Amino acid sequence: MRKLLVALISAALSLAAAATATAEPKQGGTLTFSYRIIAGHFNPAIASGTPTGIPGTQLFAALLRFDDQWNPQPYLAESWEISDDGRKVTVKLRDNARFHDGHPITSEDVKFSIETYQQQHPFKPMYAPVQSIDTPDPLTAVFNLSDPHPAILLAFSSQLGVIIPKHVYGDTDNIRKHPQNSQDVVGSGPFKLKEFKPGEYIIMERNDDYFLEGRPYLDRIVYKKISETTSRVISLEKNDVDMTAFESDAEFLNRLKKNGHLTLTPDGYSAIGPLEWLAFNTRNEPFDDKRVRQAFAYALDKEFIVNVLYGGYAQRSTGPIHPGSVFGPKDVNPYRLDLEKAKALLDEAGYKPDGDGIRVRTTLDFIPAGGAWKRKAEYVKAQLKKIGVDVTIKASADFRGWLKTVSNHEFDMTLDSVFNWGDPVIGVHRTYQSTNIRKGVPWHNTQQFQNAEVDAVMEQAGKELDQEKRKALYQEMQRLVVAEAPIAFLHTSPYHTVYNHERVGNPPVKSIWGVCSPWDEVYIK
Repeated sequence: MRKLLVALISAALSLAAAATATAEPKQGGTLTFSYRIIAGHFNPAIASGTPTGIPGTQLFAALLRFDDQWNPQPYLAESWEISDDGRKVTVKLRDNARFHDGHPITSEDVKFSIETYQQQHPFKPMYAPVQSIDTPDPLTAVFNLSDPHPAILLAFSSQLGVIIPKHVYGDTDNIRKHPQNSQDVVGSGPFKLKEFKPGEYIIMERNDDYFLEGRPYLDRIVYKKISETTSRVISLEKNDVDMTAFESDAEFLNRLKKNGHLTLTPDGYSAIGPLEWLAFNTRNEPFDDKRVRQAFAYALDKEFIVNVLYGGYAQRSTGPIHPGSVFGPKDVNPYRLDLEKAKALLDEAGYKPDGDGIRVRTTLDFIPAGGAWKRKAEYVKAQLKKIGVDVTIKASADFRGWLKTVSNHEFDMTLDSVFNWGDPVIGVHRTYQSTNIRKGVPWHNTQQFQNAEVDAVMEQAGKELDQEKRKALYQEMQRLVVAEAPIAFLHTSPYHTVYNHERVGNPPVKSIWGVCSPWDEVYIK
């Protein structure tokens, strides 16, 4: 018996050792990633959004990275210090970081990059407090702030704070048109751009001179556009694709759950803070009247959307901030389904039924990115018909077409997905700030909403370092916005990352940024 026990223990230890050995990351291999959209370029300093950010954070490195517990970690910056009054941030760069073309990364590149964000990026509040950046030596950047900025470290991470080379992009007055946004990209991330076919695929190869020794583990990433949901499902099931992300279609998720080689996880989206809503162009009649906007909000059954259209994967949202945030809405009007109240508000606003029972004729745009959006658009049309609203659904030919329509304010209503980006000052203010109505720029204040009281409360909250005071200010901001109803808040986006656990080790989900963080630790088993 003793010999048998020893043998069993020995065998168990051998198996454990073998399992540990297999679990160790190893070099080599190609990871194939599918996504529904391929961006036109990969420079996160001039654009928001995941189509730019997912590949962009592989090509460009940021000052910091964050773990899944919201703790900042060194990346290009090896250390940082914030002054007691919160008005000065000193960043020390690592001395071994180089761009893909061999140029060392210096504080001048940091200064140039953040100034580019300030001038070009749609998230104006993100770096608004940065008045100037001093560069006392090549490895030191000192940020001088007009006011304390509680989200400054978060803004230094992921696609919110990539460092781009001044020697490449400093040679133009129009960085948006720079050819190296999409070809011959020079970054300092774990991967280099090998090949890009717009609208079809991106191929990246390992950066052998990456500043973190021994990484990345992968030799290559193939990033394929598969816009149709069923095709993505089949590709994952047949092992043609190793990983996809930002998936939210309930039918799709239910089907993939049945595949033994696939893992579905909602991890990695905590900083994204995704919300889906119905937005109104408040400059267009009849949406220049808040009673009409309120009526439309009352007409929609959000519980039906969450439980039926999204199979219970989504969560009800009632305000501008994600319910999972510490600043999430707590005491706002939830606009529960009430068709009679909706009709009464339209009556009060002067929109009476005509001979055909129609009070308002309007249009609805939606993101052309999967069947869930179309189903939701059709639901909104059918539901608003119950209060005498005739809706024409406008389907854009592609994502860029929808983006152009909405960013140029050429819409009445649109279904949209907008992210909080970790802190309200980064991802929430932009949607409601009167000074952020900027034609042609995506995901700004496209509703053209203006309210001086909301602006004032956000300004105060954006520089308040006391967490409890910030919470109170954001509750007040949300009560004001929800009452004005420039947006009918619907639900969170039930995003999941799906990966082949038989092939993919260290999937990029152990960070608040998920797949929008560097994939230097991902490996093929």
